Amino acid sequence: MRVLLIKTSSMGDIIHTLPALTDAQNAMPGIRFDWVVEEGFADIPAWHPAVDQVIPVAIRRWRKHLWQTWRSGEYRRCKQRLREGQYDLVLDAQGLTKSAWLTRGLRAPVHGLDKHSSRDGFSQRFYDHCHAVSWDLHAVERLRTLFASVLGYEKPAGTGDYGLDRAALAARLDNPPAQPWLMFLHGTTWPSKHWPEHNWRALAEHYSAAGQLVRLPWGSAEEQARALRIAEGLPGVEVLPKLRITEVACWLAGARACVAVDTGLGHLAAALDTPCVSLYGPTLPRKVGAYGRGQVHLCASGPHAGKGDKHQPCFDSLGVQPVIAALDGLLTDTAAE
Repeated sequence: MRVLLIKTSSMGDIIHTLPALTDAQNAMPGIRFDWVVEEGFADIPAWHPAVDQVIPVAIRRWRKHLWQTWRSGEYRRCKQRLREGQYDLVLDAQGLTKSAWLTRGLRAPVHGLDKHSSRDGFSQRFYDHCHAVSWDLHAVERLRTLFASVLGYEKPAGTGDYGLDRAALAARLDNPPAQPWLMFLHGTTWPSKHWPEHNWRALAEHYSAAGQLVRLPWGSAEEQARALRIAEGLPGVEVLPKLRITEVACWLAGARACVAVDTGLGHLAAALDTPCVSLYGPTLPRKVGAYGRGQVHLCASGPHAGKGDKHQPCFDSLGVQPVIAALDGLLTDTAAE
C-alpha cells in the first residue's frame, strides 16, 4: 500500500507523527509513505524507514508572497507532483484548511479528522472519509489513533516507537568530543517559554565546575548571542556552529542528556531516546509534552503558568536547583544502564 501523508508543520507536530508510522509499518509490512512537509523540516521524515519520498512545500512562504508564488509556478509544480503520485489513499494528519487544500484534485480517497476532532472544522469538507479521535489524549496518541482508524488496524498498546536509529545518527558526527556531553536547548518561540538566561548561566556554571561538557546549539542571531553569554569563560561549555536540523539531531543522538524548554528540539531529543529534562511555563505537558522514555517534565507554578500566555513571564518559581536534581537523576540512571 502507498499512502500520501500530509503533515506539514511544526517540528514538534512532525516528530509526534513518527510513532504512528512505526505502528503502521509493523501492522502492515510493505506499507510505504510519501510525506508532504514544510521545506524547513524536510530532513525529519527521511529518517523514518517507512518513508520513500519527502515532498517539500512552502505554505508559510507562499501565503506571504501570493503573487510571486503564482507567477513563479512553484505552487502549480507542487500540485502536479502530488497528482502524478500513485497512491491508495491520502491522509491529512494536519487537519487544517491549508493542508486539506493540498488534497484537491488528487485521485486517491482522502482521509482526515472529523469536525469534532480538529481545530479547523472547515477542513473536513475536503475529505472523503472523516475520523473521530478523542481530544483527551497526548498528541502522539491522537496520531497513532488516527492512523489506526484510517488504515484499519488496532492501535498497539504501550509507548509508541519513533522508529529512529539513534546510534546511526550519532555515528555521523565528525570529530565528536572525547567524553560524553550535555545539550542545553535554550531556544524557543514564545517569550514566556524562555527559562531566564541567568538560570541557564548558573546551570552551565554548575556542570562546568563538575567537569561535564556542555554544548549549546542555536538557530538565530539572538539565540547565538544568548548561547555565547551562557558559555562565556566556562571550561567545557561551548557554543556549536550554525547547524542543519540533521546535524543537530546527530549531536542530540550522541548526548548523554539534555535540558530543554518547550521547543521542537526537546521533542527531537525525546524521539532519539536521549534523556531530557523539559521545562514548561505557559504550556502544560500532559497533551503536548516530550513523549518517550527518559523524559522528565518540570512545570512552573508562577504567574500565568499553564495559561498559554505568549508574553507574560512564567518561570519565577522554577529555579536551578530542581533542574540540577532532575538532570542528576537522569545521569545516574544512564550510568547504571
